[in-house]
Amino acid sequence: MIAFAIALVLWTLMFSPWTAPYLPFWPCMVGSAVILIVLALYNGRKSIKEHLFVPLKQWLIDILLGVAIAAVLWGVFWIGDKVSQWMFPSFARHQVDGIYGIKDGINPVLLSCLLLLVIGPAEELFWRGYIQQSLIHRAHAKTKPEWIAVIVAVAAYTLVHIFSFNFMLIMAAAVCGVVWCGLYWLCPKHFPAIVISHALWDAAVFIWFPI
Repeated sequence: MIAFAIALVLWTLMFSPWTAPYLPFWPCMVGSAVILIVLALYNGRKSIKEHLFVPLKQWLIDILLGVAIAAVLWGVFWIGDKVSQWMFPSFARHQVDGIYGIKDGINPVLLSCLLLLVIGPAEELFWRGYIQQSLIHRAHAKTKPEWIAVIVAVAAYTLVHIFSFNFMLIMAAAVCGVVWCGLYWLCPKHFPAIVISHALWDAAVFIWFPI
């Protein structure tokens, strides 16, 4: 899929040790998020529109659900951090600190706004609203079970981080992929809640309540 290949190239440029030191991370991340939004809205606008254009009452419910999902996911990662430091004492904390290092010197208010309003929503519109939905449609067309499409969607979301060579980042993407892809598969009508949870979790775990 061309869209996945584009995302893989963008994430490799931002995270790989061969290219990341020479690129400004946050401008690249915002630019990549904009590209993902354009790809998602151009290719998957019909399904995205169906999921996001919902009555106000459902939006209010989805806001509460999104907050709850983000809080639970933060708790999962807090526990996961403790477990990973016990299992991998030689590198777990070092790799996590390396991820947090990319925010050094950047205004936290600005980063919070970018994560909440651009980066988090862009990833959900692209990975769930477009990529996963497209995979599910293909599964239907080939009379394959939907769970295969979900597994492929989780794998795709995880693999774009592979060239960071950061085991903790890759595992974090895998866990988030399982949660958000699973929720989208089981409750597609609550897609706004998933978008909100992603945006809130990004800001919470990275800026407001770092682990």
